[in-house]
Amino acid sequence: MKALLIVARLAISSALLSPAFMLTQTPIGGAPPAPVPAELLSAKKIFVSNAGADSGLFPHPFSGDPNRGYNELFAALHAAGQFELVSAPAEADLVLELRLIAPNGPKDANKQYGSADPLPMFRLVVYDRQTHFVLWTFTNSVEIAFKQQTHDHNFDAAISDLVADFQALTRVPRASGQ
Repeated sequence: MKALLIVARLAISSALLSPAFMLTQTPIGGAPPAPVPAELLSAKKIFVSNAGADSGLFPHPFSGDPNRGYNELFAALHAAGQFELVSAPAEADLVLELRLIAPNGPKDANKQYGSADPLPMFRLVVYDRQTHFVLWTFTNSVEIAFKQQTHDHNFDAAISDLVADFQALTRVPRASGQ
């Protein structure tokens, strides 16, 4: 059921974020948009790596364990079917590394408080498997909440948004008439 919910959020996020993503590709100051690395557009197989989560986030403010983000990301990518997920980095075209970061705030070590303290965030780093160079990085904050259920909802939404951003970037545009 949870995987179905993530897939539903992913579909909605993709539909809503695609136009927003295209706006970010609009030239600013007359400069043309920089190219997306070809490896991102030609990849067929991906390996998902779990870089873990900083301490102080499980079981509060988020339920589950530090593997929760990895498990949800893997399930959403699998359900989307855009890439073949492989079990070893050597088999992949791209390696995706997910990490949940919880920066210490300037005034409080409790990492669930709002604007004065940095919010927990997911960082998804995409590596070229052959060269090990970083091709792209996505960062998405987990919005503040005061109830456990809302913390968990915001956690799930942040993962869905990461997947939608990754898919929007790696989706090869079809030629008109196809």
